[in-house]
Amino acid sequence: MIQINYRMAAPDDLDEVCCLVRNAIDVMTEQNIFQWDDLYPVREDFLDDIEKGQLYVGEADHHIAVIYALNQEYDAEYESGDWRHREEPFFVIHRLCVNPAFQNRGIGKNTLKHIEEELAGKGIHSIRLDVFSKNPYALKLYADSGYNKTGHADWRKGRFYLMEKYIPGFGAH
Repeated sequence: MIQINYRMAAPDDLDEVCCLVRNAIDVMTEQNIFQWDDLYPVREDFLDDIEKGQLYVGEADHHIAVIYALNQEYDAEYESGDWRHREEPFFVIHRLCVNPAFQNRGIGKNTLKHIEEELAGKGIHSIRLDVFSKNPYALKLYADSGYNKTGHADWRKGRFYLMEKYIPGFGAH
């Protein structure tokens, strides 16, 4: 397994993050997955994440191998989700993206485990996210990692499934 070092993203990471995402969009387009484009996500989204202290990077071999935003923000469509742990404090994963140069090495799954351990260690046991219904790789990653569908939202690019994972005491001290 490749060793990933996770840290808060810094302003100096912005160019590499944007390049990584551009490459991922190109790969998804080749695979007929039209989830992201020139309107979303854009440089300003990542800059905002960095300024709020919500963007994380995972580094391997002196390159950013994975990025994700983590916060308690969500779109109004999340209110329609049948959240099983509605009363629990939760965080939402946004814009999880594995660098195409590092794909198919278990980094996505490792990153989810890292996020779960970090949050559970802080007393947070519910994680939510949305996943594009036409992205088979992301759907498999989240299903294999124990995330359950709780509903859906229809946005500009199509249907997204709302998903949740409950991690009671996982990694807590």
